[in-house]
Amino acid sequence: MSSEDVPRRILLAHVGREAFTEMSRSILSKLGYALVSPEEFEECAEPLGRDLPDLRIVDERSLSEVPEDGYSSVPIIVITGRHGVTGVDPRIVGAIRRPVGVHELYRLTQELLEDTPRATPRIPTHLQARCTRDGKEWPGAVLSLSETGCLLRSTEPQMLGSCFILSFALPRAGVLDLEAEVTYQLLPDLGVTFHATSPSHREAIADFIDRALRCD
Repeated sequence: MSSEDVPRRILLAHVGREAFTEMSRSILSKLGYALVSPEEFEECAEPLGRDLPDLRIVDERSLSEVPEDGYSSVPIIVITGRHGVTGVDPRIVGAIRRPVGVHELYRLTQELLEDTPRATPRIPTHLQARCTRDGKEWPGAVLSLSETGCLLRSTEPQMLGSCFILSFALPRAGVLDLEAEVTYQLLPDLGVTFHATSPSHREAIADFIDRALRCD
């Protein structure tokens, strides 16, 4: 197993595959979250050097049937109906409506597990880009992309806080021109946040990411 194949987080699902929407496991895997059954966890725990999963996913109708041996310290996300759950059971840290949508589960696990949670997925890319500011233009490449920003490799050094127009093309949407600000460095690259993004541009980026995640 290569380092790229090792999941960042393991979600132990005490439910059948019917609890999740189609392709949820595949998409979550590409985002770094392995959604596994108890049997699958037993097989992968030792190779991954893991004693426990990060979260358990349990249907509220079978909470009493979930074994606690060895897992009592692992918090639970409950699959429930539209009325949600109460805070009576201290094991429960979150709830999500059935059938479980991948984006909703991603957002919830991000909030529960990550120090800097993302509301939207980010995928690796290599999109040729053009940067423009005050009549000056220089090339770059978008190395990863989310609805709210990207990782940019720029041929011209940029200071933190600098703003410019970032342009790149998506297959189904054509060229997008986005207001961009450099908000961090991930050497040698730049973390860029998009501002005042139009709904059509956000939809185009979201569609591009969703299609990329669904491709084998």
